[in-house]
Amino acid sequence: MANPHAKTLQIFLPTGEPRGIRIAELTTRIVQAVLIPRSDLSTAKTRPELDHLSVYFLFGDSEEAAKPIVYVGQTEDVRKRIDSHNSNKDFWQTAILVISKTNSFTQAHIRYLEWYGIKKAQEIGRYTLNNEQIPSKPFVPEPMEADLLDAFDTLTTLLATLGYPVFEPIFKNNAAEQFFLKGKDTEAVGELVEDGFVVRAGAIARIEVVPSALDKVPAIRKKLSDSGILVMEDGQLRFTQDYLFNTPSGAATTILGRSSNGWVDWKNKDGKTLDEVKRAQDIGE
Repeated sequence: MANPHAKTLQIFLPTGEPRGIRIAELTTRIVQAVLIPRSDLSTAKTRPELDHLSVYFLFGDSEEAAKPIVYVGQTEDVRKRIDSHNSNKDFWQTAILVISKTNSFTQAHIRYLEWYGIKKAQEIGRYTLNNEQIPSKPFVPEPMEADLLDAFDTLTTLLATLGYPVFEPIFKNNAAEQFFLKGKDTEAVGELVEDGFVVRAGAIARIEVVPSALDKVPAIRKKLSDSGILVMEDGQLRFTQDYLFNTPSGAATTILGRSSNGWVDWKNKDGKTLDEVKRAQDIGE
């Protein structure tokens, strides 16, 4: 039996390049997402999709930031706005425009989607928000708001499929198994998720870093500290919010202040390692 939540997604490559401009849509919906690498702006500006009103997202990274960065905006003149961001914003490498392929978005639609996108990005916290000004909620009639929330669900799916899960909660399963890390002056709880390993807020990291880990631990800790994620409180280094690491080992090494195989050091409540619970289970299946 087919999964009732299954979807068919179509991605068109107008230049034929898999890493170039991509136009994605769910085949039953009117919302399209147009991904534009910064290096392809000149080519993108010839596309008819840029004639549409759009809510758009700029994605990038920073050497100093602990999380990837997103800017959320809306515009009636995509070419002019993207040119402006190309001149004035350094962090981004990718722009994704979200449009209605039937050209049915109005200014009210894109202003609402911009406001809601900023609100959700703040709530979920996967990305650092680059917006300096936060708009107030625009008025839209209740039936229109319902349609826009449906459109937002679609754009959430499209962005995540294109590699930018800015609106995807870090935790989708509240019943996910928790793993624990204990060491000298450390205590942490974490969970294995689809795109990495999440250390839960309240985790305590060891202050001292052993000499053999000085080439990697201080750098990531500085990023976390500069972002307000890791702070010194009452003589302890504490995580103020949930944080997604790429790997269990990266999470454990940062917390313990020494090199760590996270697949072995993270253990569940029964004392079984992450490796025993997850890898062995997958092999057995």
